[in-house]
Amino acid sequence: MTEARAASGLLVSALIRRIEAEGGHAMVLARGDATAGAMLLLLADRGEPTALLERTLGQGGYGWNDGGPADPAERPAYLDRRRNNDPDLWIVELDHPKARSIALDLLG
Repeated sequence: MTEARAASGLLVSALIRRIEAEGGHAMVLARGDATAGAMLLLLADRGEPTALLERTLGQGGYGWNDGGPADPAERPAYLDRRRNNDPDLWIVELDHPKARSIALDLLG
């Protein structure tokens, strides 16, 4: 039996609303497949990049991994490469001091 999953577009919309409700800012940088697109989250605190999280599917369900280059200056090229390899990829920027915990709480 296949486990039902929420559509990626729905999850992204919920995440944006939650970040904004908590006083932060969120923006879709690249719109992916509305049903099953993968997600990359660029986390920031007051405009300063803090991390890049990637949602991955494993045996136990979805999880989040830190990814991408450590140097924020290298991230735009990395994101371009990822998007070129996966046009269904969602790239979402979240600017909030607790962006990581909000995303993990909402998206698991």
